[in-house]
Amino acid sequence: MPSLGKIFSKYTGDLRSIRLFYFINNLLNARKLRHNKKLYQEMGLHKSIYSSIQSKDFEKSTPTTEIPWLDRPNAREALLNHPDYMTFDSATREQLLHWIENGYIILKRFYAKEETEELNREIERLLARKDADFNFTGRKIMNGHEVSPIIDTYFRNKRIVQLLNFIMGEKVYPFQTINFVQGSEQRAHSDSIHMTSEPKGYLVATWVALEDTDDQNGPLFYYPGSHKLPYIMSTDYNSGNSRWRIGKQNYKRYEDKIEEVVQQNNLKKAYFYAKQGDVLIWHANLIHGGSPIKNEERTRKSMVSHYFCEDVVCYHEISQRPALLEFPSKDEK
Repeated sequence: MPSLGKIFSKYTGDLRSIRLFYFINNLLNARKLRHNKKLYQEMGLHKSIYSSIQSKDFEKSTPTTEIPWLDRPNAREALLNHPDYMTFDSATREQLLHWIENGYIILKRFYAKEETEELNREIERLLARKDADFNFTGRKIMNGHEVSPIIDTYFRNKRIVQLLNFIMGEKVYPFQTINFVQGSEQRAHSDSIHMTSEPKGYLVATWVALEDTDDQNGPLFYYPGSHKLPYIMSTDYNSGNSRWRIGKQNYKRYEDKIEEVVQQNNLKKAYFYAKQGDVLIWHANLIHGGSPIKNEERTRKSMVSHYFCEDVVCYHEISQRPALLEFPSKDEK
């Protein structure tokens, strides 16, 4: 049965703000939420798995100070002493140290040109056959891996997943893909407002350059070190949320708040001028976005993938929906 999320993928009206519709969607996708029963019980969270959920709900749950191992004060020492650290090549080892301080790593020419062109052709095929389409933003092709074995193969690339498992210190679960033909031009944000975990930080993202980027086609930008700042949740700004609705200006106000954080902390913007096949991996709390497109005739083909860690509560702080996850059976793992 199609989810209301898919039905509303192009819808921009008031229904997007009504919690009841998300509750109904949760009921229709009960099997993708059943894993939360055990997690809620362990955290002392007294809520239905079909109800709205937000960061505020965890204030009265069983407290946890658990954070990913490379976010801890002794991260550098722990990394250098990890038995698997020396199994990586020297370039990757250097990037892993870079992760601790900056919140991202770059894998240059990780994919060959033939591989990225295969992905580009697949996106063109999906769009031509209407097997996939842009969502309401007009920029994002959501979850192409669900209809394309080719995209799914890259999404679950063993080398990437193994590296992410190491970075997170936990097994990651492939959750979502987003393909772009042009740059997003999205204002600065952290992925944790869209895809949130409890405990915080157990989300990681990859960005694959499917063609070269420069200052003309809207390159990705980010603020190195911003991952160390406190997470901005809906209680940290005037979201306009109520018991029955999500605030209409919620996300804009969040973006305004992030701009304040950038200014207050004097963060320095960096740009990712990628070469085709480069991969950027970033921390759940790294502030980033898409630069303005100066040449409207240019494309900036890319693919973003998001991965949650297993055994954490996953939800969407903006819409306050539990994430719909379908873990493989034990026989499939």
